[in-house]
Amino acid sequence: MPFNRPTLSELIDRNRGDIDTRLPGADSALRHSVLDVLARMHGGAMSGVYGYLDFLAQQILPDTADGEFLARHASNWGIRRKAAIAATATANATGVNGTAIAAGTQALRVDGQAYRVTETAVITDGAATLSIEAIEAGPVADLTIGTVLTLSSTIVGVNASIAVSAAGTSGAIEEDDASLLARLLDRIRTPPRGGSSNDYRAWALAQPGVTRSWVYPGWMGIGTVGVAFVMDQREDIIPLEADIEAVQAALDVLRPVTADVVVFAPTPDPLDIVLRVVPNTAAVRDAILAELADFFAREAEPGGTIYRSRLSETVSLAAGEFSHSLELPDNDFTPEPGYIASLGAVTFI
Repeated sequence: MPFNRPTLSELIDRNRGDIDTRLPGADSALRHSVLDVLARMHGGAMSGVYGYLDFLAQQILPDTADGEFLARHASNWGIRRKAAIAATATANATGVNGTAIAAGTQALRVDGQAYRVTETAVITDGAATLSIEAIEAGPVADLTIGTVLTLSSTIVGVNASIAVSAAGTSGAIEEDDASLLARLLDRIRTPPRGGSSNDYRAWALAQPGVTRSWVYPGWMGIGTVGVAFVMDQREDIIPLEADIEAVQAALDVLRPVTADVVVFAPTPDPLDIVLRVVPNTAAVRDAILAELADFFAREAEPGGTIYRSRLSETVSLAAGEFSHSLELPDNDFTPEPGYIASLGAVTFI
């Protein structure tokens, strides 16, 4: 039998009925009477209790739980929420020999993103190499070679500008409930089998920043396993070399001893699209571009086919679109193994 939570009005009416039944001659419906106040107060208190019970009922099973309760369910299956990661990099500072740049010194990017020095460095031969990390975790703070940062406070003998010489670890935000639940349900429904394809995929998805992964048995011959992945939190979803090395190191610890794991980043293979659309307005074009971007994020996989009919269906889903003709591509599109279809140039004619 389903549980139906009574409304506040129903609880107040129940209280009034109980009072009137047990106090012959009383009228608890009389406004502003003591009995009316008591009925409403008790009804409000019980509504809170029912609300809490309703909340707990959602947390009993993992597929409806959220927040800390979902994390607790996942931990019982050996799954941990992926923590946020701060981006790291190496930067070059210049100045007077012998001047120290202390750990904790902060520098700012032009957009206001803040970074701190993780290890004290001393200017030698006019320069020093600094290890820095972002104060705010997430991919928004990722650094590229050549980015110039400015020290937030003056250090006598050190030039204010420092330049990034090498990118380190990419940033990642904390895993959200939807991603954690998907991994938990996958673990429950497909238990480990000592090195199955799903095991490798689950191991890759457990790494920070990894959002989608694909596994290819016999990728480079007998005894080898290919693992490709992408990182959808970033503007460019293709992993960097440091990301590949991190996932490779993690899988080397988990893999069966007889397997040779090759972790790689898929190579993007852009698919250009030409459309005739009615009405051909800026709003409709923007809606179509958003739908296409979402489609490629959901459907594209290394070596996987992008079906022309699915592309056409995606365009039809765009808000405001009345009719369209998909001029290009004129057939299904299948990239080579190791390549992943990506959204290329979209032309409206």
